[in-house]
Amino acid sequence: MNLKDKVAEYPNFPKKGILFRDFSPILKDPSSLSLVVDEFAKKYHPNDIDVFAGIESRGFILACALAQKYNKGMILLRKAGKLPGKTVKVSYSIEYGKAQMEIQKTALEKNERVLICDDLLATGGTAKAAAKLVEKLGAKVIGFAFIIELTSLKGIEKIKEYRTESLVVY
Repeated sequence: MNLKDKVAEYPNFPKKGILFRDFSPILKDPSSLSLVVDEFAKKYHPNDIDVFAGIESRGFILACALAQKYNKGMILLRKAGKLPGKTVKVSYSIEYGKAQMEIQKTALEKNERVLICDDLLATGGTAKAAAKLVEKLGAKVIGFAFIIELTSLKGIEKIKEYRTESLVVY
């Protein structure tokens, strides 16, 4: 099975000039979703991970599926203002603007090993912000898991100090 065949393309979304690569068809097909989980299970050993972190919102799905497979916990990295309690925030640039991301101060323990998950690596701004949040709490980023990577946007350059695994590369 070729996952690339399951990725839908939407030209000029969310704005003119952008080709949006959508992994939603993978979610609809149980065998494709199982393949995604199994492929990441081959790439990251369960003993190396304490918790999965999902980047809002599509990363939640991947992190939750992997956490279930590995029998580990999962935490949320969200847009500012979406989490209750005390949080830590970082500002960052994305493909078409600026944003803020946050994590609850109690989400991670010092030295916990975290695999950060998202559907797509584009410019790397969101991924780098996610790593900063995890590290601000004293935890360790052991790597990233992306379903899709857009190499032309060179996002890997912003997170090159971390192990990064992508299943579908454009």
